[in-house]
Amino acid sequence: MLIRIGAFDITECWDGVFYKKLSRYPDITPWEMQTVLDFIRYEEASGRCCEIEAEPGILEAIRRFRKTCDPGVRIPPPAKIEECTACPGYRGCMTDYVCHTSSVENAMKIFRCGRLLSPVLARKKSAAELQKEARNAANDPEDYFEYIMFAWGNCQAGDRLVMERKLGRFPDEKDLSTGFTPGVRFFFRYDTLVHHPDAVFEGVLPLKVRNEVILEDWLTAAIVPESDRETVAPFVPEGLKASVHFLKNDSRDIWEWSEKVYEYVKRL
Repeated sequence: MLIRIGAFDITECWDGVFYKKLSRYPDITPWEMQTVLDFIRYEEASGRCCEIEAEPGILEAIRRFRKTCDPGVRIPPPAKIEECTACPGYRGCMTDYVCHTSSVENAMKIFRCGRLLSPVLARKKSAAELQKEARNAANDPEDYFEYIMFAWGNCQAGDRLVMERKLGRFPDEKDLSTGFTPGVRFFFRYDTLVHHPDAVFEGVLPLKVRNEVILEDWLTAAIVPESDRETVAPFVPEGLKASVHFLKNDSRDIWEWSEKVYEYVKRL
């Protein structure tokens, strides 16, 4: 795996390359260095070697940090991460919540079983089969499909992926505005979910969890579009009803919806 640290648009892993954007390039913060080391540790534990491409000053900072940091002590994220500043309202990722977004159809299955499941468990296919599917546009390795992935709470990436799966192509501007249909968002307190026994830090996402997350044990709130209330409500088990909220989508686009949902959860 190749790690490229630079002034990219966003931080992402795509086709074997981890593009690490720095909030204040070329300065690199302890949090950002921790995410790079998280990525290296995860990849090496999965049998993949890593190489870093970066300016000499950045490489030296990482070398010093790696020599002095205690791997057992994690640096908490800043209140806002400004590696991605695409959202017009926040201009960064707010780190108090993480969320997992699913289609309405998958949300009914999730509520019925009371768990978020990894793709391997949810779709009852091997990681090798999932890795070869055309929908794996980023060419993720097999082990990635053994985890449930989480984005920061105000991020629109989950809904964007739901739209992509629905359309069978990358959504365009119209798809994300007048044609936008929200998915169901499952919210968790970041400082709580980090204590899940199967939580893993791999540097790209806030975190991911192997195999399953039992909703009654960890869920803060699930946000369902009001238009899907009659479809989804019958599948919500009694123990989760207080955590499931139905919210009207009167937003102009995916960005406004993301902000509305995040602000609503914050007020709970």
